[in-house]
Amino acid sequence: MLCVGCLVLPPEAAAEAKTMTISPVFAIPRAVLAPPVITVPATASLGTVQMGQTGVVKLGSVKVTNSLNRSWVATVSVTSFTTGGGSPSETITPSNVSYWSGPVVSKTGPGNFVPGQATASNRVPLSTSRTAFSYNTSLLTNSSVTWQPTLNVSVPATSVAGTYTGTLTHSVA
Repeated sequence: MLCVGCLVLPPEAAAEAKTMTISPVFAIPRAVLAPPVITVPATASLGTVQMGQTGVVKLGSVKVTNSLNRSWVATVSVTSFTTGGGSPSETITPSNVSYWSGPVVSKTGPGNFVPGQATASNRVPLSTSRTAFSYNTSLLTNSSVTWQPTLNVSVPATSVAGTYTGTLTHSVA
């Protein structure tokens, strides 16, 4: 037998060959948890409010989109509103600002969507960070919720006239 570049096994080696069984292997991916995402309106305007009065502004839609988390809590906080140099008469402190989340406007997915303050009578001062909305479920599934919060700003009688600005922050974890 003439063979160039061949491997020739003697008959006894061929008889010793063994077979191998390969079992199928399945890779099951782990659920990829992503932190919930919150979207909020960029700005809101209270308009003109007289000293000693309270202004009310609907902030627009706030939405949390959730990917496979069993629970989350959205919080809200506010800075002081200031004008000019921010002296005491040019400052509206967070204790003069109250918030209520309102009820669920829309939702997708199963679970318990719980407003922090479902009605105006439940509004809370933002002198400290507050729960705006929360969610929990026993299922690993996607979900979302939208609400339209309201902000009440009590302008102290000692405030000076001016354009006041501050930052309202919604966050979710």
